[in-house]
Amino acid sequence: MCAADVFNDRPAGDVVLRDMTASDLACAHALSQGARWPHRLEDWQQVWPLGEGVVAERDGAVIGTAMRWRWGEHHATVGLVIVSPQHQGRRVGRCLMAGVLEPLGDCDVTLFATPEGRGLYARLGFTAIGEARQHQGVAVPTPMMPMKHGECLRAATRRDLTALVALDTASRGMPRDRLIAALIEAADTVVLDTPDGVQGFATVRRFGRGMMIGPVVAPDVAVAQVLIAYWLNRHVNRFVRIDVDSGVGLSAWLERCGLAGVDAPIVMVRGRPAQPVGNMQAFALVSQALG
Repeated sequence: MCAADVFNDRPAGDVVLRDMTASDLACAHALSQGARWPHRLEDWQQVWPLGEGVVAERDGAVIGTAMRWRWGEHHATVGLVIVSPQHQGRRVGRCLMAGVLEPLGDCDVTLFATPEGRGLYARLGFTAIGEARQHQGVAVPTPMMPMKHGECLRAATRRDLTALVALDTASRGMPRDRLIAALIEAADTVVLDTPDGVQGFATVRRFGRGMMIGPVVAPDVAVAQVLIAYWLNRHVNRFVRIDVDSGVGLSAWLERCGLAGVDAPIVMVRGRPAQPVGNMQAFALVSQALG
């Protein structure tokens, strides 16, 4: 039975909802291609072990996906909600959202909504709290702002994991230990080292059409620009993407760096938004699915 029954609503047709397995990732990738999303199969393979997913099937074929990621006891993100074009408008999306949300109970849940999905999410109790900005393009040489005496940029190592988790947790207001540990292993990370220890970091990894920068955690815009410029200068003439919060004041600078604004998904929350702690700010997302 479809989990959408908890909302007294069912999709049209014989649709079955079940847990996503590793063997579903190829089908999930095909759905994202059909939706014109940039995700590679490798991108699905990177995020799937960190979360839990559901798929909608009809006549044995996967026609929809949705995933959730738990961050501690009280927070989660939801993303990769896709329904094949020929099955849209038949309540399959509502079925998927019911299935992915039900195990989260009263967790505070964040997602990034497309215009097509915003109405459904609002009906499920999500409220718009902000906007993200997706920037992408071919990176150009970017001037580096001067750093303070005693500060330097260096490559992160496994020994930095505890510090990076602490900075990310403070900036996001939720613990994402597994995510940061996975990024240390699979991506490249630069840290701002100071006499008082690590005071910011930025990660870059292969994603979609090229490279993706994020997360970027820093105490202020100037440090965030130093960290981002570091990666832009190492990927000149390559396609680069970065997703930032619209309120952090980076969009105009990113456009001057060759990264045009191409999308503006709405940030929505069911429950209470996570609250940052201290002076650290999250300037760029890992992805719109993971936050």
